[in-house]
Amino acid sequence: MRIYLFAALLLFTKIFGDTACATAQNNQSSKDGIPMIKVLTNAAENIRISDWKHEGDGWSIHKFELHGGRQDGVDLIVVDNGKLRLTVIPTRGMSIFEVTSGDLRLGWDSPVKEIVHPKYINLESRGGLGWLEGFNEWMVRCGLEYAGHPGQDKFINNVGDEATMDLTLHGKIGNIPASKVKVVVDDRIRIQGIVEERMFYGAQLELSTEISTKIGSTAFSISDRITNRGASDQEFEIIYHANHGPPLLEEDSQFIAPVKRVTPMNQHAAGSIDQYNTYDEPTPGFVEQVYLLAPYADDSNRTTVMLRNAAGDKGVAFSYSIEQLPHLTLWKNTLSKQNGYVTGIEPGTSFPYNRRIERQAGRLPKLAAGGSRQFDIDFRLLIGSAAVEAKEVAIEKIRDGRPTQLDSEPPETSDQ
Repeated sequence: MRIYLFAALLLFTKIFGDTACATAQNNQSSKDGIPMIKVLTNAAENIRISDWKHEGDGWSIHKFELHGGRQDGVDLIVVDNGKLRLTVIPTRGMSIFEVTSGDLRLGWDSPVKEIVHPKYINLESRGGLGWLEGFNEWMVRCGLEYAGHPGQDKFINNVGDEATMDLTLHGKIGNIPASKVKVVVDDRIRIQGIVEERMFYGAQLELSTEISTKIGSTAFSISDRITNRGASDQEFEIIYHANHGPPLLEEDSQFIAPVKRVTPMNQHAAGSIDQYNTYDEPTPGFVEQVYLLAPYADDSNRTTVMLRNAAGDKGVAFSYSIEQLPHLTLWKNTLSKQNGYVTGIEPGTSFPYNRRIERQAGRLPKLAAGGSRQFDIDFRLLIGSAAVEAKEVAIEKIRDGRPTQLDSEPPETSDQ
């Protein structure tokens, strides 16, 4: 009988983990330099742990499952490093729902109130706008086979003929559950995941991601690798759609960046090009404005952009390589709060036109068979006027006195 009880205890610990053991293991790893590793999901081995918690000295990681409504079955991982909390959604392509530190929040108040499971999303609804039925994250990736506006594009079908396909808004990757999810704690807290976007006679793209932070820090990083697992060259796109509402977004908030060129996406946006980087109060009936930006970079080809509130005492900064992500989209949607008062800062491999437009413009990259591309973005929450001012000085240093060109007309290759 004792043997059976012992075996059952071992099985329970393997499947569900144990908070007390996890805490003890963390304390040991902190002393001995041994990383803590916990697999939470592995589709190949039929593993999915519904609830697990790991605690350290003033920090914690908690994985749990949501219930009820269209969020039923969604997995969340909440990382609290002692200074900030970030919430990862493995079920929705490893998106990040929100990041908070005190009263500073990266995120927005979408009309979509639940974190919607992809099984309830019809991407083809409303003319390819079904992606919006689950849109409420702070950061969601757009891609991978395609991103941007819905519409038609050409492809080669299974018998080798050119055919037409309907592309849906911003692609599929944000509505694919991760096949593998792992937590690693060493010198950082790391949430790692693999999301597969594959089909027979189609794209075979793999996203390998790590979202990480240091204990006690107000900074975190996203490190992604996209790999073509197919035997032929494959076009791809990725846009990091990072969305902000209050407290960073308000009347007289500013987007600050070392911008070389600003181009309106359509004629409507062109009418407000002189105010592209400032924001209005919530305005019922506001029609979105989108601007296409080319940033300057430093000698290492890195740029930094920032969104700050009107008082200049709260902000967020993004730093990344323009070799990896050469194009930056600024989306302004200052509608009423009930309908979605939000702005998007969107570094990407392309702009959010339909894929056929991006191909015509020469902005559609390809991966060779077995090839990979790396994408890294560092984020920092800016708390207090000194932190905001210091980041603005750093941005101006990148600009180095160089001018910003404001285009009065949208590109000729516009599909607007």
